[in-house]
Amino acid sequence: MKTRVLAAALLVSLVALGFSLYAQVTRPYHPGSVWEIQFIHVKPGMDSAYKEWLATDWKKEQDAFKSQGLILGYKVLETESHSSNDFNLMLMTEAKDLASLEANEQKADAIAQQVTGSDEQQRQGYKNREALREPLGTRIAREVVLSPR
Repeated sequence: MKTRVLAAALLVSLVALGFSLYAQVTRPYHPGSVWEIQFIHVKPGMDSAYKEWLATDWKKEQDAFKSQGLILGYKVLETESHSSNDFNLMLMTEAKDLASLEANEQKADAIAQQVTGSDEQQRQGYKNREALREPLGTRIAREVVLSPR
């Protein structure tokens, strides 16, 4: 009698464990790539000048990062600002995962120096762009990939 009760309890436990494992495996989503998103407020009348910088120097740097395998891709999104202090441009850089984003920081710094110049030249570039835009912050986001049902 005790053996049957133990066997029944074991069977119920195994079935419950099987259902919980099945539920974990069949989630309709999985984690995707990681995006670093910079929120930029382009100053009035400076759209063309800032986009020109994006299309030249910024793009050259992003393409160098991509060719070295540091990033997967990049995008620029423009939106309307809801106030005078709101962002109207997002610079998005896609990395494989958070670990590779962090692990490649030194490589990215070295490539940036090759493409855009020394630290001093980069600082001067930041100062020059102050007249064009105001960076409002940066966020890291993980893409959620939805699987078909």
